[in-house]
Amino acid sequence: MSGQMIVDVISRWAHVGAAIVLVGGAVFTRYVLLAAAGKLDESSHETLREAVRNSWKKFVMIGIGLLLISGFYNYLVVARPKHSGDGLYHALMGVKMLLALAAFFLASALTGRSAALEPIRRNSARWLSVLILLSAVVVGIGGFLKIRGVPQAAVPAEATSLVAPVSAPVVTQASN
Repeated sequence: MSGQMIVDVISRWAHVGAAIVLVGGAVFTRYVLLAAAGKLDESSHETLREAVRNSWKKFVMIGIGLLLISGFYNYLVVARPKHSGDGLYHALMGVKMLLALAAFFLASALTGRSAALEPIRRNSARWLSVLILLSAVVVGIGGFLKIRGVPQAAVPAEATSLVAPVSAPVVTQASN
């Protein structure tokens, strides 16, 4: 196995692993932790919320960093050369990147401390649901692009022509 292939595999594992942890954490937080925490008194709920946020934000920041680094590597070094001229691939990849940036913003807002983003944290169930939906669409687009493969490159018309190109006059011998 070449050194390049090892780096490609590590980058892919980092990308998929970070996505699994972050999406799984968002789903767990939204559908398990919030439901359980809702049964606590307000003081206990706030203490738990702060403790979870302080621990989870480290995973979010490291995960976003890994997704950005490995994602750009996977796109620029591994996928882009294979998809030169593939407009659909690049359009969907662009949409995927924009949606991922929106998801990164929401994940950061939900774990951050900015006073300006407090309304997002106060309505965390709604914004976690939006984050999960965005993440599902990003994963769906990525899955489609992965199984779609690389379309066969367009073959120049000259190569498929049934008539051989005329490059020199054909000389025939006359029979007597």
